[in-house]
Amino acid sequence: MTTPAVPDSPRIPEAVHRRRWAILGVLMLSLLIVVLDNSILNVAIKTISTPAPTGLGATQSELEWAINSYTLVFAGLLFTAGLLGDRLGRKKVLLGGLVLFGIGSALAAWSGSPTELITFRAVMGFGAAFVMPATLAVLMNVFEREEQPKAIGIWAGGVGLAIAIGPITGGVLLDHFWWGSVFLINVPIVILALALMVWLVPDSRDPKPGRIDPVGVVLSVVGLVLLVYGIIKGGQLADFTDPQVLATIGTGVAVLVGFVVFEARSDHPSIDVRYFKNKVFSAAIAAIALVFFALMGVTFFSVFYTQSVRGYSPLQTGLLMLPLAAAQLIFAPRARLMVDRFGNRATTTAGMLIIAAMLAAFATLEADTPIWILEVIFFLMGTGMAHIMTPTSVVIMQALPREKAGSASALSNTFRQVGGALGIAVLGSVLSAAYRTGVEDKLGVLPADVRHTAGESIEATLGVATKLGPQGQSLIAPAHDAFLHAMHLTALCGAGVAVIGAVVVGLFLPGKPAARQESEEEQELVPAE
Repeated sequence: MTTPAVPDSPRIPEAVHRRRWAILGVLMLSLLIVVLDNSILNVAIKTISTPAPTGLGATQSELEWAINSYTLVFAGLLFTAGLLGDRLGRKKVLLGGLVLFGIGSALAAWSGSPTELITFRAVMGFGAAFVMPATLAVLMNVFEREEQPKAIGIWAGGVGLAIAIGPITGGVLLDHFWWGSVFLINVPIVILALALMVWLVPDSRDPKPGRIDPVGVVLSVVGLVLLVYGIIKGGQLADFTDPQVLATIGTGVAVLVGFVVFEARSDHPSIDVRYFKNKVFSAAIAAIALVFFALMGVTFFSVFYTQSVRGYSPLQTGLLMLPLAAAQLIFAPRARLMVDRFGNRATTTAGMLIIAAMLAAFATLEADTPIWILEVIFFLMGTGMAHIMTPTSVVIMQALPREKAGSASALSNTFRQVGGALGIAVLGSVLSAAYRTGVEDKLGVLPADVRHTAGESIEATLGVATKLGPQGQSLIAPAHDAFLHAMHLTALCGAGVAVIGAVVVGLFLPGKPAARQESEEEQELVPAE
């Protein structure tokens, strides 16, 4: 016996229905803040890695943690945040999350060391965890079912807008102000979003909310942190067979296995594993995780390619990423039309194959490759991403009853964030290990006590070369060559992950259903009560 996702009759109050598009605009502003922060940081990582007073002198592993401390806390708390929104009211949770995110942003802006930045980024992740699922949950409660795909498409397009605005804003700020301004810019946006939300957004909650699962939350966060720490440490040492690395990764995997077992046996789990029995639902979740695994890792190294190898400024780097954002803005709201014509399977598989091809194309880039080729790659990557995010988000959100919208959104965003965090950790570690291997034999001209640090990243090598003056000039060309080789290897690894994603969605997502079967198949996505 299945439970219909929503009844046939309209359930949205007329007063809310009339202002639904204005509400969507406020929700997108809240989403913009969360996504904007990461896209700004991507442009700023080279500046932050520069020694004081320009930056904080962060190493590559510290930069990875500055990104992942945010995403891991974010991912680990999303389910609890979704449940609290269902229980206390999505609007209240949204407001609280925005306030905490604004405070974390202000503190991060004035960080005095990489450790402080990592800590305050975690505070921002804590706040963001309460913002992201609530935006999509509110959306599902102000739009009727027939308008939800269109609204989700526009919502997904907001991600493209943030990706466009973030790097350019970051570039302008870094050209005129200190690195901390890329975080401080969040504060006025938070204040505006809070004012508009209090005025426009209605509150909603689940009449039968689930219980909070503190044990599940702790197990998931501890397991993910240990796993990611082990992966990053392996890349830093360029040795994944090191006993400390193996022990940390093994412990992380064991804790995550324990988390899954605990959730399966719990009567109030953070993750209801029953939903994963449905192959369509599981494939959609896997697609989101895999595409962000590949994309976040590539975004991390592309900034060093454009700035450290090609010599572009942060602002120029932001402008170079415009095609990626423009493609998402253009195609994300229209992806539903492709789904209507060709079905979820064909649309999403094509998107995955485009992503895989463009990641493989990164392996052809050299120091003198015409820059328009990179622009074409970015545009096609954005096109592929738009045709993955919208269809899979609709499948996931319509798989659960409207009252469980917070949990569905949390599930989608958790796997997106976990996929992105693992992408940065794994692909960043591949990049770091391959770079060290390529440049190590060229570091003999350096004092013995700085060789290990200088070999960790291209920025570290170039920083040491600059301090040495004319003697260090001989390191620049080998550093560029070693980085390009490492980037090519990392890009091919990302392409392989995207191919796996294409196979998963090609096998398990539904094709184009017959009109009379659509409602039946939608109902079958909902587990029996």
